[in-house]
Amino acid sequence: MPATTENNNQGSFLGRISIRRNQVMSMDGSHDQEMEDLELFQKHIGDRFSELLSSTSEDSSSSSSSSSGDALLSIAWLRRLLDEFLCCEAEFKAVVLMGRDPSQITKPPLDKLLPDLLDRGVKSLDVCNAVTLGLDAVKNLQRLAEIAVAALEQTPLGDGQVRRAKKALSALVAAMLNDDSNAAAKGTERTRSFGRRAGNTNTTKYKSLSWSMAKNWSAAKQIHAMMSNLTAPRGAESSGLAQPMYMMSTVLVFVMWTLVAAVPCQERNGLGTHFPLPRQLGWAQPMIGLQEKIAEEWKKKEKKGNVGLLEEMQRMDKLGQSLIEFADSFQFPTETERMDEVKKHVEELGDICKKMEEGLEPLQQQIREVFHRVVRSRTEFLLALDQAAKSTTPAL
Repeated sequence: MPATTENNNQGSFLGRISIRRNQVMSMDGSHDQEMEDLELFQKHIGDRFSELLSSTSEDSSSSSSSSSGDALLSIAWLRRLLDEFLCCEAEFKAVVLMGRDPSQITKPPLDKLLPDLLDRGVKSLDVCNAVTLGLDAVKNLQRLAEIAVAALEQTPLGDGQVRRAKKALSALVAAMLNDDSNAAAKGTERTRSFGRRAGNTNTTKYKSLSWSMAKNWSAAKQIHAMMSNLTAPRGAESSGLAQPMYMMSTVLVFVMWTLVAAVPCQERNGLGTHFPLPRQLGWAQPMIGLQEKIAEEWKKKEKKGNVGLLEEMQRMDKLGQSLIEFADSFQFPTETERMDEVKKHVEELGDICKKMEEGLEPLQQQIREVFHRVVRSRTEFLLALDQAAKSTTPAL
């Protein structure tokens, strides 16, 4: 769905709910319209993830990728995922909170479901912190690749340039094979060894997010904790506000699980390739399809021990190993056919670096936006709960 069309649809949906909630009518009189709004919210979630699934290309290096979509778990695809999350979150608050009597979210079963959702939100903030740090590690890998590209682009290519490229590529490949908890630190250390500062001056804007995680913090355990008590409402509850509560929890967990799978994070061992999603619910089907695709990638890569499934990192690793093989057997002069192949690989590696240069910073900005959106929404719900409590407290 084009961004303009999607924004128009969302604006229309939010405006429609706002108008209805401003009308004075009893809950009984608005029941049918409430059900219609809930159904439309479900449809929008299904449509958004269907679009993410159907427009996902298998390989962004293919010539058709620009027309068929973004490669799964690529930087561009993750940015689209976060955009969809923010849209879902805005519509969720419109359905559950906008213009509604606060006492309605204190009644069973919402009195238990809402605290669970708010707790998942708090846990997601730590995940945002960890992913932000992981993307800093990816930037360090990018710099190593840029060193190699700059060396191998020299003409004529001599022993000195090849040795410099090999040193950078060996550091890059080794960093990707390290366990997740050390990836950021070792990537930084290796980048500094080449006389480049690991930090980026632009990262100072993220001081609102933590710069480090506790040593015993585990991304896998955090995701498992978010999955706790994630159960679809049954019976009469499935047609009330319990349903959007469950849907938003599911979307939040899926997005955080995907980010942790894609980006090197502290202690991902035991993350797992699935979390339960009810197959009988139509809106969950595209999410299940995406989950299965990501699980396939996970199974392919876990034996190699690579950190993160980020598509650009996987291509960078493959090209890096190929160019290291070239460097190991390099002799001057090199056959023209071999040099043409190397030139092609160097150009592809340079293209990946360019995509990282253009996409990593905006991706971090989006994660920052998600972070602050979750904080703001949590505050809005807590204020609503406080208002409900005051309205039911008898005056002295």
